[in-house]
Amino acid sequence: MYKKGILLINLGTPDNPDTKSVRRYLKEFLSDPRIIDLPFIMRWLLLYLFILPTRSKYSAKAYQKIWTNSGSPLFIYSNELKNALAINLSNNYQVELGMRYGSPSIAAAFYKLKNCDEVIILPLFPQYSSAATGSAIEKSLQLISKQWNIQKITVINNFYNHPKFIATYCEIIKNNSNIKNSFILFSYHGLPKRHINKSQCKSKCNHINSCPQIDQNNIFCYRAQCYTTSDLLARSLNLTKNQYKTSFQSRLGRTPWIKPYTDAILPELIQQGVKSLTVVCPSFVTDCLETIEEIGIRARKDWQALGGNEFALVPCLNSHPLWVKALQSILVSNSQSCE
Repeated sequence: MYKKGILLINLGTPDNPDTKSVRRYLKEFLSDPRIIDLPFIMRWLLLYLFILPTRSKYSAKAYQKIWTNSGSPLFIYSNELKNALAINLSNNYQVELGMRYGSPSIAAAFYKLKNCDEVIILPLFPQYSSAATGSAIEKSLQLISKQWNIQKITVINNFYNHPKFIATYCEIIKNNSNIKNSFILFSYHGLPKRHINKSQCKSKCNHINSCPQIDQNNIFCYRAQCYTTSDLLARSLNLTKNQYKTSFQSRLGRTPWIKPYTDAILPELIQQGVKSLTVVCPSFVTDCLETIEEIGIRARKDWQALGGNEFALVPCLNSHPLWVKALQSILVSNSQSCE
């Protein structure tokens, strides 16, 4: 029987929310040259002299705010998604989960798929970035290259504009917000601006306003893909240009990151008279530290301190049944059959 393996890859999470575990996780995460794309010596000095001594304790406190009795939300939802997808697919399929950093590792997932005739690799990042998608694919291909017999490999490197992805997120938004009476802020994970430059984006863009439509000039531009996702969601939700905005969160350090910044947008919205805000995080399919703590806790407090009234955080797709079916459709469109 011909067997297909499906490898779902997510970013990862510490094993526990204590400082030691978080430091170990951050060390692996930030040692990746696709994350901090600086020469080795500069990356080493930045990591060991500045980031790890301070960030580990700070991040551990943040993780403690979102940790559940069953562990990290990112791991829980990712594992639930894996199990639900496995149930939906036929016996010809084997679904495994690997984290780019932390456990379960991509290597451990690949070992479980060693007897499959074909492996479909799907990093769970809708928009392509070298820091997330590129790193996950690079690690996967490194592991594959060590095998004597290499199966047929299919890599899905984005799904930011897939109709099923857009339709599913729209349903989640509709079910968790008051669209008619609320301003919608689509907040994406940010990247250093130099990452966009390194993607060889040739489109004319001032990096402040929305990006041009995707074409061969900006096909790998993460920022352009984010704006495309926002526009597709807005169109499906029947939003006017005055009812939504795109922004970028989670910046670290003093280097310029892609704009506009989510935290800087909040006071601007208050000045424009917005009182009811709904935040959606379409670069995440799984709720995690960046959605639950950074937006759901910190951004909410900032909004209220600025004088805002209602604040709603739309949950990510997580393991919602509609997302499981949509994910199956994404696999189908990139493979001959996923029954």
